[in-house]
Amino acid sequence: MSGFRHIKEVMKDEYVGKSVKLRGWVYRQRSSAKVAFIVLRDVTGIIQCTVKAGHPDFKKAVDTSIESSVELEGKIVKDERAPGGYELAVDKYKIVHLAERFPIVKDQSVEFLMDVRHLALRSRRLTSILKIRSTVLYALHNYLRSEGYYEVEAPIISGASSEGGAEVFELNYFGKKAYLTQSWQFYAENMIHAFEKVYCMAPSFRAEKSHTYRHLTEYWHCEVEAAWADMEEMIRIAEGCVVSAAKSIPKQNADDLEVLGIDKGRFEKVKAPFPRITYKEAVDILNEKGVPIKYGYDFGAEHERKLTEAYDRPLIVTNYPSEIMAFYKAEDPEQPGTSKNFNVLAPKVGEIIDGSEREPDINKILAKLKKEGKNLEAVDWYLDGRRYGSVPHSGFGLGVERLIQWLLNLDHIRDTIAFPRFINRFTP
Repeated sequence: MSGFRHIKEVMKDEYVGKSVKLRGWVYRQRSSAKVAFIVLRDVTGIIQCTVKAGHPDFKKAVDTSIESSVELEGKIVKDERAPGGYELAVDKYKIVHLAERFPIVKDQSVEFLMDVRHLALRSRRLTSILKIRSTVLYALHNYLRSEGYYEVEAPIISGASSEGGAEVFELNYFGKKAYLTQSWQFYAENMIHAFEKVYCMAPSFRAEKSHTYRHLTEYWHCEVEAAWADMEEMIRIAEGCVVSAAKSIPKQNADDLEVLGIDKGRFEKVKAPFPRITYKEAVDILNEKGVPIKYGYDFGAEHERKLTEAYDRPLIVTNYPSEIMAFYKAEDPEQPGTSKNFNVLAPKVGEIIDGSEREPDINKILAKLKKEGKNLEAVDWYLDGRRYGSVPHSGFGLGVERLIQWLLNLDHIRDTIAFPRFINRFTP
C-alpha cells in the first residue's frame, strides 16, 4: 500500500502532528488568495486538506477539479472548524488524474441522477447506504449459516415460472420459450432432500408494471427452505434474519448512520417475537380504520401501511385464504380454507417476507395446477420431490431491497441498490 492510510484511520488525536499519506477523490474545492481548501474523499470518509499560498503546488490545488484523483502527504492538524475536527496540512500534492467538469451539481432532478447513476454513486449518502447494504447481506449469510443452512445456487434462466401469471420476463432460449426466474421455489423444494436446510442469495425478476416507491423489476432475494420445518420454525428464522440485520448495522456502520442522520436507537427496537395477527383479524382492523377490503382479497400497499402504522417493528400476518395463495402453500387443517402461510409487513414499506409451509400432497398440488391452467409437463420434474421421499417442509423469500428500505427509513427503494431496474429504466 506504499504507506497510504484511509481517512478515518488518521482522524484521531494520536495522529496530530504526524505526517501521513492519503489518496482519494476531490469531494469539494474552494480557494482564496491565501489558501486552497480541498475536501478529500475515500471510502471511509472525508477530510479537509489545506495548501497555502507560496507552496509550489498552490496553483495546482486551486485548479484541481471536483472528482479528480489525488495523492497527498502532510501533517494532521486538529481544527474544530474543519469537517470531523481534523485537517491535513499538505506538504506534497500529486494529481493522479485531472477530472473533466463533473456533470452532477446541486438540485439535479431524480431522472438526471438516474441517467448518471454510475457517477451519482460517489455521493456520501449513496455510498453509505450501499455500505450498509453490504453489512445486511453479510449478516443474513452469517445468521443462516449459524442455523445450519447451506448456501446453494439455482438457475436464473428457467423452463417454467414458479409463480405464473403475466409477471414473468419471457425470452427466446435457442428457439425455445424460457423465463427469467421469479423465485428458486422449484429447485429449493427438491434440494432439501439432499441438504435439508438451504438458502440462496440471488436476483429475481418480476415483470410487474408498477411504478411505485417499493417496486423493482430486478431485486435480490434471500430465499430459505428447510425439510422437517413447520411454519412456526420458518417464522423464527425469518425474524432472526431481520433482527440480525438490524443489530449488525450500528455495530459496523456507525459513521454511515451519522452521514444519513439515522439514530442508532432505531435498530434497538427491532426485537423478536414480532407482533402477529391473522388475515381475518387484519381485514377486520382495516374495515374498522376506514380502509375497506373484502375477505378474500389480497392486501395492497395502502392496506399494509395502515396495518403497520402503530408499530415500530414488523408485523406478521398469517393464514391468508387458500384461494389467493400459490399452489405450493399448504392448507391449515385447524383453520380450513386458509393457508399455513405468513407475510412479514414492515412499517411504511409493506411486505418484506413471504413464507409458508409447503403442500406435501401431490394430488392436491396437481388439482391446483390444473385449476390454474399450468403446463403440467413443464413442472413434472418439480413434483418428483413429492414422489420420492416427500417430507413436511417450509420456506420463505425475503426481499433484500425492501428490508434495507425499511431499516434505513428510505422514501424510495431506488437507493437500496447500485443500479435499480424499473418498468421504464434498464440503463446504465
